[in-house]
Amino acid sequence: MSYLVGPLKQRDLLVAANQQLTREWWALRRDQFQLFSSAVAVNEAMKGNPLLATERLKLISQTTLLDINDDATALAGELLRRSSIPAKADVDALHVAVAAVHGMDYLITWNCKHIANASILRRVYAVCRAAGYEPPLICTPQELMEGEQ
Repeated sequence: MSYLVGPLKQRDLLVAANQQLTREWWALRRDQFQLFSSAVAVNEAMKGNPLLATERLKLISQTTLLDINDDATALAGELLRRSSIPAKADVDALHVAVAAVHGMDYLITWNCKHIANASILRRVYAVCRAAGYEPPLICTPQELMEGEQ
């Protein structure tokens, strides 16, 4: 949600491009998906500049909130133990776990360090499946810009 609000980061061209792509996805494609979020995203959205946090929370209010239940917490623990998601990225593991436990088709993120990272996804998906969950397809908004409309 942070790329949807606030000024474009003109000095960092990659971040500015990702912000623009995110805003285009939200404007052009969001209505073609049923959107979900969780308290994990709400907690992240509340951080930082209070005015931008308010804007992020307004966007999240347009989604359906998923519960962070015991199954999601347990799966997050398994992801931290058995995949390449490091312990310091426990919130990232919880994002993936909540999406998997609730049967989400996609998990859209720009977090390419710990979530949308091709070098770790195979293990993340394997851990989810071993626990009995079909993992969401983890991708960036750019990867969902094109497609059936």
